[in-house]
Amino acid sequence: MRLLVVGQLNGQLASAVKMAMSAGAKVSHVETIAAATHALRAGQGADLLMVDYHLDIAALIAANEAERIRCPVVACGVGADPQRAADAIRAGAKEFIPLPPDAALIAAVLAAVADENRPMVVRDPAMQAVMSLADQVAGSDASILITGESGVGKEVVARYVHQKSRRASKTFISVNCAAIPENLLESELFGHEKGAFTGAVARRIGKFEEANGGTLLLDEISEMDARLQAKLLRALQEREIDRVGGGKPVRVDIRVIATSNRDLAQAVRDGTFREDLLYRLNVVNLRVPPLRERPADIVALAEFFARKYAAANGVAERPLSALARQRLATHRWTGNVRELENAMHRAVLLAVGPEIDDAAIRLPDGQPLSALDPHARAAQAASLAAETATRAYVGQTVAEMEQQLILDTLSHCLGNRTHAANILGISIRTLRNKLKEYADAGVAITPPQGAMNAA
Repeated sequence: MRLLVVGQLNGQLASAVKMAMSAGAKVSHVETIAAATHALRAGQGADLLMVDYHLDIAALIAANEAERIRCPVVACGVGADPQRAADAIRAGAKEFIPLPPDAALIAAVLAAVADENRPMVVRDPAMQAVMSLADQVAGSDASILITGESGVGKEVVARYVHQKSRRASKTFISVNCAAIPENLLESELFGHEKGAFTGAVARRIGKFEEANGGTLLLDEISEMDARLQAKLLRALQEREIDRVGGGKPVRVDIRVIATSNRDLAQAVRDGTFREDLLYRLNVVNLRVPPLRERPADIVALAEFFARKYAAANGVAERPLSALARQRLATHRWTGNVRELENAMHRAVLLAVGPEIDDAAIRLPDGQPLSALDPHARAAQAASLAAETATRAYVGQTVAEMEQQLILDTLSHCLGNRTHAANILGISIRTLRNKLKEYADAGVAITPPQGAMNAA
């Protein structure tokens, strides 16, 4: 991650910077809040600001917002003055780090705020196939569209592709198109010139230029307004962008990865997404399956999250009990990996004894994972039955499936040929010919049941 430190670099703050660098952060430094806004405006870029709490953090955040610069802030200071710390949080800081610094605390805050502790955890063949394709295309500069339900880990896959690409040493920039208001997204992506709008007191470099040489992730691209879609299409085709209020294009060298939890082909049919943009983005499609379709990943991910949140909360690591593993593996996880992560965070805090047992793994409403209501149980059973039935047909020929369907229907009708033919939608003569063919081949046929047989 990219860390911009704001304040006098002496004593304890300098020690904190060294610890951040040891934790893997790329650190830049300015001394004043004006210099911080200028650096961000000029395209230096940062994933996190670490600011001395003696500085005017509220003014810094206000200046950034006026320039449409979105970057989280953590405050730090010697002595841990409770009033100053509280003022910093009220001003908009996400966290407060007391100085002298603690290496574990620095690492934990960086990981929590930047949310970068998200390695690929893959055990299931379905997900292994996706990652194999990701490995195959990572070295190219082709645009990639990553699709899948909300919470499946699309951004994690995008970061993996970047790390495997020839741009891995360059910047990875992520923009959530759904989280930024429409009137701000254009400036966020393409930047703006001085005077382009009220509050634009200087030129601002956007994410396209900030990501130059690296990778730009457009998260939830389906939420982008149609006018911006046209501008994005030109940027992808021409490899140049126009700043808001700008008079000449700016060349950029980036690889674009986009994600969507919606069916973009349907969005094209609905007229809410440009077909030509879809083709430009979807050179390669990586479909990340929902967690319920990759059962072998569930326990592996649960174990990873258990270790992660044990460390984050300063508690001892506990293994999962056998019953907990079973409960986890059979739950549907409609919220996918995000839901599983939240459940394991709760489990780490609620667990007692030497293991994380099933009672500690609870749903958001506090109910145990095993305490499914009758409707949920019925839906789960029906889904599992459907999946089992589908798997049973795999590998059979059409003729074999037809034979099984005819025989099962005949058995259901207690051997009544007329009723079976009506259900199957075929003539009684066709049914009799089929049954004779099966009987000649030695297949057992359900006999008519006395007077019930109308044939």
